[in-house]
Amino acid sequence: METLIIILAGVLVTISTYLMLSKNLIRIILGMSFMTHASHLLLMALGGLEGSVPLIGDGKTEYIDALPQALILTSIVISFGVTAFILVLAYRTYERFQTDHLSVLWGMRDE
Repeated sequence: METLIIILAGVLVTISTYLMLSKNLIRIILGMSFMTHASHLLLMALGGLEGSVPLIGDGKTEYIDALPQALILTSIVISFGVTAFILVLAYRTYERFQTDHLSVLWGMRDE
């Protein structure tokens, strides 16, 4: 199961790299979002999926480490905040310059 999730994370990294190399702001934001999802999947797969919940007195010998799950939860909250901020910046940029194409924005001078 871990192998399948690692392959899926690799596919998401490939898609996100393609989107982030685009010259459209929305595609770049989507690429960053896919990259964070790929890192979440990779952390989850590296943390291990087999085992049981660490409860006292259960008699099991293999437990799942809770640290990767805590890191993923923290990363989800941070990536949500960063994505919301970048979306607001993209919206304000489109409002002001009426374009979201980066090659056009690079040639503009601030008035």
